[in-house]
Amino acid sequence: MNSVSIIVPVYKEESNIRPFLLRTEMVMAKMCISYEIIFALDPSPDKTEAIILEEINRNQNIKLMVFSRRFGQPAATMAGILACTGETCVVIDVDLQDQPELIEQMYAKLNEGYEVVYAQRRSRKGETLIKRVIAHVGYSVINKLSDVQIPRNTGDFRIMTRRLIEELRCLNESHGFLRGLVAYVGFKQTFIEYDRDERFAGKGNYNRLTGSFKIGLNGLISFSSRPLFLMSIAGVVLAGLSFLLGTWYVIQKFIGVELTPGLSTTVLVVSFFSGVQLLGLGLIGEYVGRIYDEVKQRPMSIIDRKINF
Repeated sequence: MNSVSIIVPVYKEESNIRPFLLRTEMVMAKMCISYEIIFALDPSPDKTEAIILEEINRNQNIKLMVFSRRFGQPAATMAGILACTGETCVVIDVDLQDQPELIEQMYAKLNEGYEVVYAQRRSRKGETLIKRVIAHVGYSVINKLSDVQIPRNTGDFRIMTRRLIEELRCLNESHGFLRGLVAYVGFKQTFIEYDRDERFAGKGNYNRLTGSFKIGLNGLISFSSRPLFLMSIAGVVLAGLSFLLGTWYVIQKFIGVELTPGLSTTVLVVSFFSGVQLLGLGLIGEYVGRIYDEVKQRPMSIIDRKINF
């Protein structure tokens, strides 16, 4: 069994494979421990697969799993974790925003008696103000409403023990939000702080407009039913306000107050309540959609082939 398995989800990353391997292999050589590097590849239209295959011929510690179609980074990451053979497992992106040199520090910290050591970002180079604001608000909302506390300013970059990996194997969920799943499993966890670098080369495949929102929504809905309760409370409050408003109009009518016809008021009230109803239906739809996915019990990913396993 290897000491460390390094899981690297990739898609259209031909410019980053070799620089990543150069730095990672130097770290492993310095640590003097056995290792494997597993690339979990969504089929890419570029030369990502060809480059990885060339590197496998050079270094037999490198492995590759290719999926039958693009399943996305969360599914690729979970597939890599469940396929690894190491006593410990590192999850890291290939774009070098998360420095491979931190693996040595995280590994040493793990050996102090922890099951998980995650990397917490002090700063985020190359990220826009809007994205940082969305991340801050998202973590605040998730941790206030969720049943588990997800560490702020963290990504998937972390190291875990075999014990935690086996617990993750038991969580057969189709929406694999790794940060939430690891927090749910629990055990003794700690962190190291670091300054995140800019992307080494190429453009990210992450949707800057909707990516953070989707991740945040997945983290919230997957680990809490509290939003449904809040929508019920909002419904009761709004229904009560509507009743009071109607009572006020009736009283005015009885005491002879001349009411000003207000089409704009009517439109405003109808639009407001329609919006609230649609919001509630959309929220329920998100939960029902996830129930539907779980009931189907489809695998998170389908592997086309494994190379050098």
